Amino acid sequence: MNALQRDLKKLVPLVESLGAEKAAADPHRQRFHLQPPVGWLNDPNGLCVYGGQYHAFFQYGPFDVNGGVKHWGHAVSTDLLHWEQLPVMLYPDEPFDCHGAYSGSALVEDGTMYLYYTGNVKHPGNFDYIKEGRGHNVCLAVSKDGVTLDSKQCLLTNRDYPAGLTCHVRDPKVFAYEAGTTWCWVPARWRTRAKCWCWKAPTSSAGPDINTLTTPEPFGYMWECPDLVLSGRAVAIWRCPPRASTARTSTAVAGLPSTVTGAGDCTLSEFHELDAGFDYYAPQSFVDGNGRRIQIGWMGMPDADYGNAPTVAYGWQHCFTVPRVLAAGPDGTLLQNPVPELDAQRSAAALHAATRPRSVLAPRFDLTAAPAGDFCLTVAQGVQLVYTEQDCTCTLRFTDPALADGRTVRRARLAAPCRSLRVVGDSSSLEIFLNGGATVFSTRYYPAPGDVSVKLTGAACELCNL
Repeated sequence: MNALQRDLKKLVPLVESLGAEKAAADPHRQRFHLQPPVGWLNDPNGLCVYGGQYHAFFQYGPFDVNGGVKHWGHAVSTDLLHWEQLPVMLYPDEPFDCHGAYSGSALVEDGTMYLYYTGNVKHPGNFDYIKEGRGHNVCLAVSKDGVTLDSKQCLLTNRDYPAGLTCHVRDPKVFAYEAGTTWCWVPARWRTRAKCWCWKAPTSSAGPDINTLTTPEPFGYMWECPDLVLSGRAVAIWRCPPRASTARTSTAVAGLPSTVTGAGDCTLSEFHELDAGFDYYAPQSFVDGNGRRIQIGWMGMPDADYGNAPTVAYGWQHCFTVPRVLAAGPDGTLLQNPVPELDAQRSAAALHAATRPRSVLAPRFDLTAAPAGDFCLTVAQGVQLVYTEQDCTCTLRFTDPALADGRTVRRARLAAPCRSLRVVGDSSSLEIFLNGGATVFSTRYYPAPGDVSVKLTGAACELCNL
């Protein structure tokens, strides 16, 4: 342990203890969404199962509610809904990660947790830190118990990367493709376009065997936080361009040849938006002990013209989505739905009849309906979800700016008429699942403390307190 790590291990818990009471007093604090103890949270990192628990790491700025230098925060759960905060796993305390332990992923093998991440270094001088002046290192941290760190090392630096890259190189995604073969994807910005490169991931600093993933035409400024979903021969990749070339594209999914980890480069298919809401970015997935592919995203956006102003006053910002089970629909569509563990949170005594047009609930609720035509859902008298059967279009709109903190309108055209609706509401979030999870809207909102009114016209529904 070096001196910087020793001091950070004292300072971070002190900051958390000093801010805990203030954060807990916020009426917008979530009940079943993972959120930071204090300060800032963004991308999910290192999602995995270890020691009979779910482990979720996250980009964590404990000293700055608006970001600051990034650590890897750490939480564990047995049910994916109730999270216990553990001490920070990765501190920015080495020369190769001194300006931030940025995003990455986890691989569990033979009782050992391997954490691949980006070590961010900004060299002193008059640099733009885009084309020059930044080190974005691929790093590896190892834990033998899933709680304490045994070692960290730098695997790759700028000089090891393919020719023509800018300093935008980050977010290694490691995965075991087959027995004895581990691959790592690293998205990057080339001088002329965004790509992703792929190499056989070692547990030491052996040289990589590099292939690239690209698109027929340039798409997006920078690819971030890649993920891989394997279901038989169906393969998909998510990518997140912070400066997308297409309007408001935040996270997308594309088809990918099953030979991606073999010899030669690969070209991705057409991209499709994964979540149509205001707050959804950098999703990551993993396979749990039951064989389920579970995905968690950040309920936030980089460089958005809206934020979480009400929570900032209480010393914290951002949260994750409800964990979602991924499945393939009959037409190959990727379906996202809340983990079944959420159903256990329903209270039979709190079930509201379907016939009343208006119900007043606790700040946390679960609504289900089977529409047969046009409908309008209104939450807290200021958030509306409107569906039009004629063109199968769904619109999420904030009619009360006080609830929105800058959010306005989002729209999506469904692939088929809407015949199922589920809305999961926590203290300051709404997650909307249409047609069995084929279309999803995720958004933060900030209702006044107390009960929340929910009104659905055009369809009967069931409402449950959570």
